[in-house]
Amino acid sequence: MELKILKSSKDEIEFEVDDLTIAEILRVYLNRDSGVNFAAWRREHPTKNPVLLVRTKGKSAKKAINDAVSDITKELEKIEKDFKGMK
Repeated sequence: MELKILKSSKDEIEFEVDDLTIAEILRVYLNRDSGVNFAAWRREHPTKNPVLLVRTKGKSAKKAINDAVSDITKELEKIEKDFKGMK
């Protein structure tokens, strides 16, 4: 996966992602975080990559993204374990 950071400060980051599904999953998990004020993606045109904007309060935007990725990873590992346990 490729990321292109367009704008970055302590409490705001804007970056381009090469996958719409990843952008949407990140948006959902970021919006669950009470330290995130705003998380949304936009896409200028269907042929363009989505751009995700994250604004935070009380925590850095990069920390919020790392926390979201960690939560996603944990949930996927649980799903994988449950799936392997099926007979």
